Amino acid sequence: MVDFIGADKLAPGRYDPDEVFRSARPRLEEVKALGCVRLQECTPNFLGRDTRLMRRLADAVGIEIWTNTGLYAAANHRYLPPFAREESAEKLARRWVEEWRRGVEGVTPRFIKIGVNRGPLHELDKKIVRAAALASTETGLTVASHTGDGPAAMEQLEIFTDLGAKAGKFVWVHAQNEKDHAVHQSLAAAGGWVEFDGIGPKSMDWHAECVHFMSGAGLLDRTLISQDAGWYHVGEQGGGNYRRYTLIYTDFLPRFDAAVRKQLMVDNPRSAFGS
Repeated sequence: MVDFIGADKLAPGRYDPDEVFRSARPRLEEVKALGCVRLQECTPNFLGRDTRLMRRLADAVGIEIWTNTGLYAAANHRYLPPFAREESAEKLARRWVEEWRRGVEGVTPRFIKIGVNRGPLHELDKKIVRAAALASTETGLTVASHTGDGPAAMEQLEIFTDLGAKAGKFVWVHAQNEKDHAVHQSLAAAGGWVEFDGIGPKSMDWHAECVHFMSGAGLLDRTLISQDAGWYHVGEQGGGNYRRYTLIYTDFLPRFDAAVRKQLMVDNPRSAFGS
């Protein structure tokens, strides 16, 4: 579930959890039947994160649903609460560490989700990245960062390593939007993770090219894939166009041999995020 209304307009009662549950459950059951055992739910706080609903769905369907901590500064900072602009990176990191320690309504975040705009990064984006690096170092959690472009990805990795955070704890989300494979190669060679997501019927050839490039460069072990799809849109009739989760299994993975499929869908996610 995602609510794009903006942090300043969020209010209780904007959606019916039972309706969201009814929409999500059959889609999750469908992908479980194809072998899915874990969904990493990337909706950040102030964008519709609902850990009680996630736990309810996980229990009903019988798959793991991981939630996150962090803040989303992309979309020109529309989804940041006022305190994110006022507090230091250290204080923001402390908030996220405390969510990890105490849990969010009984659910422990298993990764950090942030978002930044295109490079060169705005100072507010830089602060969010610094906070993520600090929190990652203390918790051991991996950071998945919605990233505007290749220069923004490289700048984030530099901030990360300058603060002593491990490059292997940084995931460049939306790397498919960067068309220069040399940038993909550079970040992966430096130890970061490169995630090609948004896999859909019209994009599969490009996504397959990205995977083949990384494999040919000897960097398949730094590669992640995702549909970046499947959510109930708060504020739209019936939740809007809630895409199914199955295409990556039924249409994309058959393009590769069994060893590559296992590395992309089992080994690499465990290496990047834990198990």
